[in-house]
Amino acid sequence: MKKVIPFVFTLAVLVMPCAVFAQQEMTTVNTSTTTETAGTISEFSPDTIEVRSETSSSPMHYNYTKSTTYVDDMGNPVSVETVKSGLPVTVYYTREGDRMIANKVVVRKTTTRTIEKPAIEERTETRTRTIETK
Repeated sequence: MKKVIPFVFTLAVLVMPCAVFAQQEMTTVNTSTTTETAGTISEFSPDTIEVRSETSSSPMHYNYTKSTTYVDDMGNPVSVETVKSGLPVTVYYTREGDRMIANKVVVRKTTTRTIEKPAIEERTETRTRTIETK
């Protein structure tokens, strides 16, 4: 009996760490932040959108995928075929390494401002001066 107790104790000491490691869970938390940029599309190629914003001196390049959604201001789907250079957009994207992946592109209404010419009022003034001489 004296020999059995040390053996059981040694066996318990060897098995216990294995049980502790088996019970531990590995939890990985991936967080992604969605950011947005507003601007005008300067180039739309088969895999990237180039957007020139008013706040940046250089254009931003976004990759898009088959899961990228295109909507209008009201949230209605827009066909990707209608997306082209010159359209004002807001791009919602996530950063993956050194790439920015467009998740959603909101195509805003194009606003054309009519610049009214100021009304030019043309006046002609005639002054007559009569001088009497004696």
